[in-house]
Amino acid sequence: ERVAALSSAVQARLEAGDTRAAGAAAVRGLGPEILRYLRAVLGDETEAKEAFADFAERLWRGLPSFRGEASLRTWAFRLAWTAAADLRKEAWRARGRRLGTDEAEALSGPRTSSAVRFERMRISLDTLRTALSLEEQSLLQLRIDRGLSWAECAEVLAASGHSLKPDALMKRFERIKTKLGALASAGGQD
Repeated sequence: ERVAALSSAVQARLEAGDTRAAGAAAVRGLGPEILRYLRAVLGDETEAKEAFADFAERLWRGLPSFRGEASLRTWAFRLAWTAAADLRKEAWRARGRRLGTDEAEALSGPRTSSAVRFERMRISLDTLRTALSLEEQSLLQLRIDRGLSWAECAEVLAASGHSLKPDALMKRFERIKTKLGALASAGGQD
């Protein structure tokens, strides 16, 4: 398995005292998946790149003290989640406003193809997603798109010093699905 081999390689470099090579291997090996996760959760390329840079810095700084209590992949997602959450907490970002679906469609002009129908559906799903909290969006991304186990999701999303139970996440996941269904129905999306 690719992730197991990467973890072993990073651990071997750490044990040899080569933190620089360990960090480079970790970022190279996990970076593309982490960046996809950040793009999906944050919904903005610029924010995703900023969060990724913060993630990479946290990984490089934290790798020497990485204890291996969680897998390298889970730990990396935890760092990425924290970077995304911190980015969203910045006061100046909270004042910004994204274009609404109607505004974006008005700017894009007339549409006619099946690709356009797909794009409208994607925009509708993105609009639904914006009704979710960052943590809810992250849970969907980690569990569905990244395939993390419930235990790994709990480790990633646990608040500093507070554990989170996988069973609680499963219940939260069901509530999110219900919420999305209700939002879709209310908006004529289904």
